[in-house]
Parts: sequence; C-alpha cells; structure tokens
Amino acid sequence: MLRYYKGSFIFTGICLALAGWLGWSLTGNVIGMLGILWIVMVLGVLETSLSFDNAVVNATVLRGMTPVWRQRFLTWGILIAVFGMRIVFPLAIVAIAAKMGPIDAVMLAATDPARYEEIIRGAHTGIAGFGGAFLAMVGLTFFLDEEKEVHWIGLIERPCKGLSGINGLAIGIVLLTLYGIGRLLEPDEAMTFLVAGIFGLLTFIGVEIFNGLLEARGKAGAAMAGLGGFLYLEVLDASFSFDGVIGAFALSNNLFIIALGLGIGAMFVRSMTVMLVERGTLTEYRFLEHGAFYAIIALAAIMLLSARFHIPETITGLIGAVLIGLAFWASVRSNRADGAAEPEPVAPTGERLNI
Repeated sequence: MLRYYKGSFIFTGICLALAGWLGWSLTGNVIGMLGILWIVMVLGVLETSLSFDNAVVNATVLRGMTPVWRQRFLTWGILIAVFGMRIVFPLAIVAIAAKMGPIDAVMLAATDPARYEEIIRGAHTGIAGFGGAFLAMVGLTFFLDEEKEVHWIGLIERPCKGLSGINGLAIGIVLLTLYGIGRLLEPDEAMTFLVAGIFGLLTFIGVEIFNGLLEARGKAGAAMAGLGGFLYLEVLDASFSFDGVIGAFALSNNLFIIALGLGIGAMFVRSMTVMLVERGTLTEYRFLEHGAFYAIIALAAIMLLSARFHIPETITGLIGAVLIGLAFWASVRSNRADGAAEPEPVAPTGERLNI
C-alpha cells in the first residue's frame, strides 16, 4: 500500500520545507515558523479526511481510463489542483471582483491578506451557485440512470431509475432548486447566484458533450477520450475544492500557506483515488460508490444553501464520512451474506469436504 503514497509523502516533505522557509521569512523566529508549519499540516489533514468522497467518485471515472492517463492524473493533475485551484483560482476571483490585473492581485494577496480574504469571502455566493449546480448534476446523473442495476437504498434508487427516461429531469430539478434558493437572497445576490448556477449547469453539459464526442470516435480516439475523462476529473475536483479553499481562511488568510496545506491534501486524495482503482475496492465493496454519490448530493445541497445560511465545513465533512461509512458497512454485510448463501462443497459420497 505504501507505494501508492510514496509520491504524496515526498510532496508533503517539500511542502513542509517550503512552509518552514515561508514561516521564517514572515515571522523571523522559530515559534512563528512552527505555528505556520502546524497550520499547513492541519490544512493537509482536514483536506484529506474531508475529501474521501471526492476520491471515491474520482475512482469511478479513473477506472475506465488507461494507466497512462491515470499517471497523468497524478502528475499533471496535481499541478492543476495545487497551482490552478489553490493559487490561480482565488487570484482570478480577486482580480475579477476587484477589477484589477493578475499582478496586482498577487501583490494584494502578499501585502494585504485581510483585504484579499474579504474579497474571496464576498464572492462566495457565485462560487456556491456554480459548484453546487455542477455537483448536483453529477450526483443526480448517477441515480437517474436507466442502466443502473445495483441499488443500496432501493426505496430511493429504484424510483429514480424509473424516472431516468424523462429527458432533462436532472436539469429541471437543479434549475428549480436554484430558483427556490435565489428567492431567499437579495436581488443582486440572487442574480449572481442564478447566473453562476446556470454556468455550472452549462459546464456539466459541455463536459458531457465533449466526452460523448470523444467516445464516439472509438479506438481511434482513445487518447482523446482519456483527455475527456481527465478534464472531467479536474472540473469535478475543482467543484469539490470550492468550499475547502474558502473554509481554509478560518486558519489563515495567507494565499501561499493555504496553497501548501490544501496541496498536501490534494496529493493524498489523488493517491487514494489510484489505490481504490488498482486494488478493485469499488468492485469489492459494491455500495461504496453509492455512498460517495449520496455524499455528493448532500454536499451540493449544503453548498447551494450556504449562499443564504452559514453551514460549518465540519458538518459537510461529517455528513460525507457518515454516508460513506454506512455504505462500507452495508457492503461488508452484503459480502458476508453472499458468502453464507454459497453452499459448502460436498464429496460424491455425500460427505462434506474439508477445505
């Protein structure tokens, strides 16, 4: 198992070394340096522990990709996750919200972290709309699938399968949800929330169309199909990361400290994803995937509602952990029941075989 996490531990060592250097540069003393190292480690642990549902969902996509694209997900993907989502994305929000250039946004993050944090938090409504709508589509698409045969909570999932033939049902559900929550917001915030949510929907539809076009090319387009899956995973990871990036400001408002801590977590999530795929964990524990998609639905609902209500990130993580834990427990029980149902082998004479 250690081989899956070797790169993550090396990456963690590099990040902690950078955090130590940054802490010394900012504070000029050992106590301050240790304080920043502690924040980076806590952020890394929180990001890893609260993102298991992300790893499981990533694994469902990654297991259909070639080993080459799995490796690219670990290498190129981590660059996008750390530098794209944890550094470039917040800076882009600040640049757009404050109507300043990218260099000015970097200078603001470095010289006035409090103002930088204020701008990021002010953009939460739009982030909640986009990320919540995209994740809601991911979760609903899993359950509204006419080819889905394995059900964990049949009382919910069988009717969903029956409704899967209604074209555009998932989109309709998400649009109605966006409208309902938008009614609870001030007019300006409601418009931001609705527009961002619609773009979240369009992003999901665009990725699905892109993947469909690539899959239609068959073997000749295998490489491009791998690219399509890779892009889907990156958008999915970004949607999962929105709340984590904003929630990290509870510990620090320094862009670079947050990037180092969340980057450690992102790397471990990727290693976990590859391990789940290569060890066949999703096949062995049949309801684990279901638990992850229930967690996605819950996360999407919480993210959308967070545009109006304050919901601690701890609650989000606990809900996901409980759902996945219950799914794992149900899988273990199901596997034991299947094992008990198999008849014991008997000898031709009717005597039981000792195995």
